[in-house]
Amino acid sequence: MSVRPPQSLSNPGLVNSGFNVLEYEMQAERAAALGRQGVKVEAALAALNAWDGACDSPEKHENLLFDAADAVWAFFIQREMCGMRNNRDIIKRYGIPQEVLARVGTVRK
Repeated sequence: MSVRPPQSLSNPGLVNSGFNVLEYEMQAERAAALGRQGVKVEAALAALNAWDGACDSPEKHENLLFDAADAVWAFFIQREMCGMRNNRDIIKRYGIPQEVLARVGTVRK
């Protein structure tokens, strides 16, 4: 005679059904996209910080500000898609300047 454990002790979420495999792949892609977007934010902020007012034009500074704002906006959206809605820690961690945050979500002329 064989004894089967109670169903309340089994883990139905660990079954390798097609849905669970697909959900795992989607979560992995969201995480990878979030990482790629974070790298873009770092690159845009580094370019903005490398701007030299003595050598470069103010128009270039404006373009760098808008590029950084676009990257930050896309990063915020990607974080929301992953379920992370509080952006205060990211603003602090990346050191996003207020002049960039003021342009997040705006359209260039």
